[in-house]
Amino acid sequence: GDEGGFAPNILATNDGLALVVEAIEKAGYTGKVKIGMDVAASEFYTEAKMYDLDFKTEGDAKDKSQTITGEELMGLYDKMAQEFPVISIEDPFDQDDFPSYGKMTAKLGSHVQIVGDDLLVTNPKRVEKAIQEKACNALLLKVNQIGTVTESIEAVAMAKKAGWGVMASHRSGETEDTFIADLAVGLATGQIKTGAPCRSE
Repeated sequence: GDEGGFAPNILATNDGLALVVEAIEKAGYTGKVKIGMDVAASEFYTEAKMYDLDFKTEGDAKDKSQTITGEELMGLYDKMAQEFPVISIEDPFDQDDFPSYGKMTAKLGSHVQIVGDDLLVTNPKRVEKAIQEKACNALLLKVNQIGTVTESIEAVAMAKKAGWGVMASHRSGETEDTFIADLAVGLATGQIKTGAPCRSE
């Protein structure tokens, strides 16, 4: 795909996490490598303000028991963080579900990084709202979301002042240009998300 990712044939989220843990173990890095998840929950948020975990299935085959509330989804994340070495969860809820973000940050934020991507879109106004509502504790920095380096720097400054983490990020269909690596160093973000190892960052 556009991100150059590897997509094994698995059905359950826990199976995917178990596969990653197995790879970490076989590589000899148990305890040294942690897991970050990009959930993109806006993609399976329904008009009824529920989360459809079976969103790829249509018609009579759809498992309606897999449509859950934000509270129930948070419970799944909590369980994953207990069972697997998960230290970062990006976009765990819909981009406008600030209440669920706030509850999750209050519950898990001391040991799991709650990253706002779709929630914040690198927009200083949305960053300010998230700070006030304690909706997350990290900013995903994507310059092309907000459009200018100046506004991106403003968003980073606000995030850092609030004590948040900052992660510079690639986009889908990323080029081979190394600008985001330079940006991460220049703004001292401390974290960078470059996708699969098919890019040059």
